[in-house]
Amino acid sequence: MNSRERVLTAFAHEEPDRVPRWCGASPEFFARAQRELQLPDQESVLVRFGDDFRRVFARYVGPELSLSPGATSRTVFGIERSGYGYGQPLSHPLANATLQQIHDYTWPAPQWQDVSHIRTDSLAWKGEYAMLGGDWSPFWHDAIDLLGMENLYVQMYEAPHLIDAVLTHVVDYYAAVSQRIFDAAADALDVFFIGNDFGSQNGPLVSPVQFNRFLLPHLRRLIDLGHAYGLKVQLHCCGGFEPLIPCLIAAGLDGLHAIQPCCRGMDLATLKARYGGQILLNGAIDSHHVLIDGTPDYVRECTREVLRIMAPGGGYVAGASHDYILAETPVENVLAMFEDEVDMCGTLAVWSARVAAAGCLSGRGRCTRQGRRVHSYQSRDRRTASRAHGAEHGQYHVRGPRCPDLL
Repeated sequence: MNSRERVLTAFAHEEPDRVPRWCGASPEFFARAQRELQLPDQESVLVRFGDDFRRVFARYVGPELSLSPGATSRTVFGIERSGYGYGQPLSHPLANATLQQIHDYTWPAPQWQDVSHIRTDSLAWKGEYAMLGGDWSPFWHDAIDLLGMENLYVQMYEAPHLIDAVLTHVVDYYAAVSQRIFDAAADALDVFFIGNDFGSQNGPLVSPVQFNRFLLPHLRRLIDLGHAYGLKVQLHCCGGFEPLIPCLIAAGLDGLHAIQPCCRGMDLATLKARYGGQILLNGAIDSHHVLIDGTPDYVRECTREVLRIMAPGGGYVAGASHDYILAETPVENVLAMFEDEVDMCGTLAVWSARVAAAGCLSGRGRCTRQGRRVHSYQSRDRRTASRAHGAEHGQYHVRGPRCPDLL
């Protein structure tokens, strides 16, 4: 199989020749990896790690985004930001806006994004890799920036029509940009990749009821758009958002990216058993406690543990639990993660046989360090382990939570 075939087989919930690999990382990490591995460019790093995906982007050609003193960036929605990384918004221009003022706001035009080159850029890979495309579409984050987070939550109850108006304008822009991309290049793309962080370390940022009321309709618009062009749709979502997964599945989402096992409710055995036959799971190898703080041997041990749970039956892409591998992550640990996925596991058929011979998922987590279990990817509940055993053999029958007003 080539990379594209491997990824599409995983999306079909079948076992490919090996688990597909995903390496999303910060520019600073890529620069560090280039230096330490003595490679000429970022593409060489991706090849070294065996990444099965490539991504193409539209190019901004709109009005110049001038910055005020102290600002480091400006979004297409007029939000200036400052601080570490992407920074934090310096103001919330629609915090006190009326409905008419929301409609009259200077919203971006989809023509500000040049899509004329995307098909050529994608075809340059000659069908070797699974191609990601479409606008990132972080409409939840943009609404927070425009309104202020606390104010947004209050207005969900006191003035829900204002929240609806802001989200509609934001998603109108993103949907129009992606439609222009797909009109130009859908036949050269495989996955519509979008991103919104609906989870925190301790659970969802909104309840399933509020998620279903305010956010899911707009997410469904984007999912339906991708499907209309024959694309799989994958959502990047950080945090502990397990209670929202039934809603995402009901809306037709094909893949969830950057599963974070150290967040509340994100136990891997439970997720695999409950949802593994309905949606592709991507990530799950802990970026923090394992990749940053661990040793290469510890990374290998924990990677084996994740694969033992997630690989059988397909529907899994291996990678870090956050798309942005940070500069402080040791390069040798990322190498250990990806090399172990191939060298220690071999083909999925061999791996499945080894899992069965080892008694599948019975018992507790085996990812230990210095004689002490510091992180476990498995449920402490043996009933969960038993259900996960069934999941490994295609028996995805575990009933999970229901999505309010959808199921």
